[in-house]
Amino acid sequence: MAKGKILIVDDEVSMVEFLENMLTKDGYEVLTATEGKKALEIAKASSPDIIITDIRMAPVNGMDLLREAKLQYPEMNVVMITAFGSIKGAVEAMKEGAYDYITKPFKIKEIRSVIKRAMSTKRLFGEDESLRLKLKERYSFSNIIGRSQKMLYIYQVIEKVAKSTTSVLIYGESGTGKELVARAIHFNSPRADGPFVSVNCGALPETLLESELFGHEKGSFTGAISTKEGLFQVANGGSFFLDEVGETSPVIQVKLLRVLQERDIKRVGGIKNIKVDVRIIAATSKDLEKEMKEGNFREDLFYRLNVIPINLPPLRERKEDVPLLAEHFLRQYVQKEVKRQIKISPQAMELLCSYNWPGNVRELENAIERAVTLSETEVISAKELPEKVKEGALTSREEEGLAFKAKTDEYEKGLILEKLRSTGWNISEAAKQLKLSRQDLQYKIKKYGLKV
Repeated sequence: MAKGKILIVDDEVSMVEFLENMLTKDGYEVLTATEGKKALEIAKASSPDIIITDIRMAPVNGMDLLREAKLQYPEMNVVMITAFGSIKGAVEAMKEGAYDYITKPFKIKEIRSVIKRAMSTKRLFGEDESLRLKLKERYSFSNIIGRSQKMLYIYQVIEKVAKSTTSVLIYGESGTGKELVARAIHFNSPRADGPFVSVNCGALPETLLESELFGHEKGSFTGAISTKEGLFQVANGGSFFLDEVGETSPVIQVKLLRVLQERDIKRVGGIKNIKVDVRIIAATSKDLEKEMKEGNFREDLFYRLNVIPINLPPLRERKEDVPLLAEHFLRQYVQKEVKRQIKISPQAMELLCSYNWPGNVRELENAIERAVTLSETEVISAKELPEKVKEGALTSREEEGLAFKAKTDEYEKGLILEKLRSTGWNISEAAKQLKLSRQDLQYKIKKYGLKV
C-alpha cells in the first residue's frame, strides 16, 4: 500500500522524471503534470495528499496553482520549488498558504524530510476532521433520545438555540443529560470547529476553581511555579460548559459576570485584562431563583445566564421514553462487548418502565450495561436487572395502584353524594339511579362517611 499520493508539477520534464522515480521508489503513488492547468484537473480527479510545484511556469504558474488548490482543497499541502536567489517568491508563497518550499538545486535528504513532514501534517488534519465529524454525529439532536412531548419541545428549543450565540442555562436533576444537551448545542452551532471545554463547578474548591477558570501568574500563590492559561482562554473561539454553576462562590460569580459583560478575564495575581471569545452554556440541578432570593446567587449573573432556559425532565416524568433509551443503550453495549444479538424480555422491559429512576438516564444506562455484561443468553430477563430496580418497580406499581384506587374512590364518593343531594337523600331513588342495590349504597355511604 502506498505511503500517500503526490502530484509533481514542473515544466522541466527532466525534473518531473527525477522526482517521480525517487518518490515511487520511496513507496509513494506519484502523479505528474508539466503545466498548472493540467495539474488542477488531476488534483480534482485524484485528490493527492501533497502537490510539489515549481513557482515559475506558464501560462498557469505555481502561485496560481497554489491559490486555486488551497481554495478548493484547504487540507492539501503544497510544497513550492524555487530557484536559488528567488526567496522573495517563496516567502510570498508561504503567506498564501504553502506548506514549505525547497530551493534548486536541492538535496534528496531535504526534499524527503519536507515530504515526510507534509504527509504527517495531512494525516493529522484528516484525523482532526474525522474526529470533528464523529463528534458532530455523536452529539447530533438525534442522539438525545426521546419521543415524549416534553422531549420533542426540547429538541425544538435546542435547534433554535444552537444557531445563536445566546447564553443558555440548562436545568435538570443529576443524570438527566445536561452535558449531552450542551455538547449538542455546541456541535450544531457556528462554533462547532472551535473547542468545547467543560468544568464541574461543584467538584473543585474555590481557589482551585478560580485558577482553573481564569489561570494564574507565576508566583501568585504557593505552588504557582509558572504562569498558567485558564480554561476560558482554552475555550476561546468555542463554547464553555459550566456544570453546576449554582455551586460557585460569590467571588467566582463576580468574575463570571465580568466574562459575560466585558468578554475578558484577569488571571489570579495578574493585572492585565485578556480578551476571550466564548459562548457560555451553564447547567444546574438547583433552583437558582430560590438561591437568588436567599442571597446565595447573584441576581445580575442569573439574568445574564438565564437568557434561554432549558428544563430537562427527570426520567420518571417521561416513562414512555424508557423503552427507546433501553434499546439504544442495549445496542451500544452489545456492540461494545462484541456480543451476539440480545433483546430485552417483555417482563424485564415492564420492570424497567415501572421503576422511577432516581438516577435518571445515567442509572438506566448503568442497568443496561450490567444486564448485557451478565447475560448468558440471547434474552435479558428480570434476573439480570439490579435488585434495586426490581424492588423499586414493584413498590412503584403498588403506589400507582393505591393512587389509582384513591382517585376512583374519590370519584365514586363525589358521584354518590351528588345523587343523594339531587334526590333529597332518598336512598332508594339514589340507588336506582346509580344502578346499585339499597344495601350496597348504604354500605358506601357508611364507608365514605357521607352525611346530610
